[in-house]
Amino acid sequence: MSIATYGVFPGTLSLLLLLSYPFTLHAFRCGDGLVSVGDSKGKVLIECGKPTFKEKVGDRETRKKGTGTKTKGAKSSKTVEQWTYNCGKDDFIYILTFEGGKLVKEGTDGRGRGASECKGSN
Repeated sequence: MSIATYGVFPGTLSLLLLLSYPFTLHAFRCGDGLVSVGDSKGKVLIECGKPTFKEKVGDRETRKKGTGTKTKGAKSSKTVEQWTYNCGKDDFIYILTFEGGKLVKEGTDGRGRGASECKGSN
């Protein structure tokens, strides 16, 4: 095997691995704006407008580690909420998940229907 052939194989393998990796949405374009994980609900509302649908899906409890073996850490709870944006028949339905007022996850839920309800979209 020549060195030139070996040099091509890792790139080809990397490309195959990249194409087979399941992609997740990391940013959501709203008209001229862009929101991403870590943004506040306020920023999302300003950039994207009112969602098609909002729902509280639960609470997430977290506990800070205590300092001793018998000491339990302080417990806190964050509200988990999902905002749905129907961006119309030529786009997707986007689901934005918030924990404690911060965007933590973005994804899609199939193709949109009817006219777009997303700010800046037709």
